Amino acid sequence: MTFKRIFGIVIDSVGIGEASDANKFDDVGADTLGHIGEFYKGQLNLPNLAKMGLSNIRPDNPIEGVALAEAPIGFFGKMHEVSVGKDSMDGHWEMMGLPVTEPLGFFPQGFPAELIKQIEDFSGRHVIVNKPYSGTDVIHDYGEHQLETGDLIVYTSGDSVLQIAAHTDVIPLKELYKICEYARSITIDKPYRIGRIIARPYVGPDKDHFTRTSDRHDFTLAPTGETDLDRLKNAGLDVLAVGKINDIFSGQGITKGVHTTSNADGMDQTLANAEKDFTGFSFTNLVDFDAMYGHRRNPEGYGQALMAFDKQLGDLLATLQDGDLLMITADHGNDPTYKGTDHTREYVPLLAYSPSLKQSGSLGIRRTYADFGATVLDNFNVGGNPTGTSFLETLK
Repeated sequence: MTFKRIFGIVIDSVGIGEASDANKFDDVGADTLGHIGEFYKGQLNLPNLAKMGLSNIRPDNPIEGVALAEAPIGFFGKMHEVSVGKDSMDGHWEMMGLPVTEPLGFFPQGFPAELIKQIEDFSGRHVIVNKPYSGTDVIHDYGEHQLETGDLIVYTSGDSVLQIAAHTDVIPLKELYKICEYARSITIDKPYRIGRIIARPYVGPDKDHFTRTSDRHDFTLAPTGETDLDRLKNAGLDVLAVGKINDIFSGQGITKGVHTTSNADGMDQTLANAEKDFTGFSFTNLVDFDAMYGHRRNPEGYGQALMAFDKQLGDLLATLQDGDLLMITADHGNDPTYKGTDHTREYVPLLAYSPSLKQSGSLGIRRTYADFGATVLDNFNVGGNPTGTSFLETLK
C-alpha cells in the first residue's frame, strides 16, 4: 500500500475539450474549461488548480487566465470516455471499472403514454408537461398550475432522466419520493431503461419566487455488475461517499454516505473526512457545476463556482498528509457556452497530488475513465478491474 487514504473529487461536468468521438454526439467544438476561460478574459483565478497542472494538460492551448505551471506540484493528464453515453451515471460507473456498453433510454419527445398512465394510476395525480424542459423554467411556467391542481410536473432533458418536480406544500417530500421510487421500479428494463429518476422538490409562493430545494434525490439504475467500490468494500476498506455518489451507485459498495447541499458543503464534508482516521477511499461529487451552471448555460456562474472551489481546494491541499493521495477529475463536459442545454462529450481533466510525491509530470491521455478506479485498487492491492490501467507506478 503506497497511500493510506485516497481522496477522489469529481468536479461534475468540468470537461477540458472535445473528445475524439465528439462528432458522434454532435458536440464538435465543445470545451467547457476553455470557453469559461475565454468568457472571463484572463480573470479566471484558479491558483491551486493551476499549480496542480490544469493548463499543463493542454500546453498548446492553455486555459485563458490559468497559467502553465513551470513546476507542477503533482501529475496531470486527461481521460477519454468509452461508455456509449455522456450521462453522470455513465461517467461514474466507468470511473469505477464498469463502462456502460448498452445505451440508456432517451425520450427527447417526451415519455410514452403508457408509462405516463402508469405513473398517473399509481400516484392518483394527473401528469402535465412531459417534454424536455429546463428545471427552473418548468416550475416558473407550471408551478402555479401545480399549486392550484396538484398535478405532477414530469419532464426530461437530453440525458436519460425522468424528472418529477413537486411543490412541497401540495406534494410532500415523502409522497414525491414514493412516486419516484415507483417510476424507478417500472423503468429499469427495456423498453425504457432510464438512467435516473430525479425528485425535484421546490418551494415558494409564486412563479417569480419558486426555488428548488436541496432535497433533490436521484433514483438511479443499480450497477449492472461489480464496481471498484464493491471491490474496495469487500476487501475491508473504508469507502466514504460525499454528495450524489451514494445515489449514482444506489448505495452499493459504500460504507458511509453523506448528502450535501452545495459544492461548498461537499468540500466541507471532504475536509471533514480528511480529519478522520480511515484506510480507504473518500469519493466526492460536486454537482453544482453541472446542475446550476452547465445546464443553465451560465458561464459567469460556472466560473465563480470554479474559483470558489479552488479556494476550498487550497484548504484541502494544506490538510493532506504524506500518506494521502488526492485525485481530481470530471464525469463529462457541460459547456455553458455551447448549443442546447445538455452534457457535452469531452475529455475530462485528471490531476493527482500527494505531499509525499518526489516528482511531477504528465499522465498523458488515458484511454478510459476506468484508469482512475484501477489506480485506487492497485494502491490497496485489490484486483478485479477488467477495464482500467493503473498509473500508480508513475506516481511513486
